[in-house]
Parts: sequence; C-alpha cells; structure tokens
Amino acid sequence: MNIFDIIGPIMVGPSSSHTAGAVRIGLVTRHLLAQEPVSATITLHGSFSATGFGHGTQKAIIAGLLGMLQDDMRIPQSDVIANQLGFEYNFEYKTIKDAHPNTALIHVIGRNGREIEVQASSIGGGRILINKIDGILVNFSGEQNTLIVHNIDQPGHVAEVTSTLSHKSVNIATMQLFRDARGGYAVMVIETDQDIPNESIDWLNHLEGVIKVTYLSAVK
Repeated sequence: MNIFDIIGPIMVGPSSSHTAGAVRIGLVTRHLLAQEPVSATITLHGSFSATGFGHGTQKAIIAGLLGMLQDDMRIPQSDVIANQLGFEYNFEYKTIKDAHPNTALIHVIGRNGREIEVQASSIGGGRILINKIDGILVNFSGEQNTLIVHNIDQPGHVAEVTSTLSHKSVNIATMQLFRDARGGYAVMVIETDQDIPNESIDWLNHLEGVIKVTYLSAVK
C-alpha cells in the first residue's frame, strides 16, 4: 500500500471511485481495444447507476475512452469533445449479476472494426479491476504489462505462449487461465515484468487456434 491508496490519485473530482476510477476504466478499455474507438454502449450498474450522474461518472468514462488521464481538466467537457470528434455513445442502466457496486460494462468498436466488451469495477482510490473480457471471467488491474490471449481450449497453447515470451526474455509475473467449458473458449491473462515486443504479439496472433491477442502496456 502507498499513500495514494489512502488519499487517492491526483485527479479531476469529485470522487476517486466514481470519477477517477471511471476515467481509468474507460482508458484501460481503450488500450485493450488497441484502436481509436468510434462507438460504445456503456452499461452502468449499482452505485455507478444510482449516483453516477452527480459524480460525473458518465463523462469520466467517455473521457477515458477518448484517451484522457484522471487529472485532465477537459473531463467535465468530455461529452462535448466526443460529439465534436464524432464518437458515438449511449448509456444503459441495468443490474449486472454478482457485480461490484461500482461496475461498468463497455462494448466498444474501433475505427478498423475491432470490437471488445470489457466489464470493470472501481474499487476505491482510483484503482480498478477488470472482471470480464468478452464475457469470460478475468481478474487484473492494468497496472502491469498484461497479455490477454483468447483461444480455443486445446493442448499446447499455454506452452506456445510461454515459450514465445521466454525466447524474448520476458519474465512472467502472474498467469491466470479461464475458460467457459472444456474444449470451448479460453482466455490466458499473463502479467509480465518487461514490455512484450510487437513481433511476438503478431506471432501469437497467427497461431492456429488463437482467436484474438490483446496486449496492454502498463497503464499508469
């Protein structure tokens, strides 16, 4: 724990959880998309839905999707800026089963057609956890370099990914494996100490059985 876990981040307020955390959710989603976003459907749950308007949660998420940081003075005008840029968005307010009270579900489409659906929660002090990607349970913060490999659940994929990282002298800090069913849709979430070269990500994208590779450089 550091001092910012107690007093919160440097930010445009009013709330570290409902504003700064919401900006970070949008920003990490943008990084996971790895393209300029052109449209988004954003579902707010729990406290985000009930009190988000007063805390600027909607504008904060839009700001993050546009690439703004938590201390960007343009956050209160992010909706106006989005309209000027032609970024289309709409908000829905629903209950998400078993979700943290400060949760957003964002389905976003990029300029080149890439899509991703991210469910994330703001857990206080401007910190977040990513709960789901494309409907698959995951658990990471985005504070470390993170590789997400979507693949068919078949033998050999874990070995291919880890050997590729080893060949580039990339050390694995944590590794999590998720799947919806045996032989079905699976996700690897790997946090690393070093940045992963683009050529390694391209190589993984072309492996048989790999559906999609997403790489998130540590978002500070």
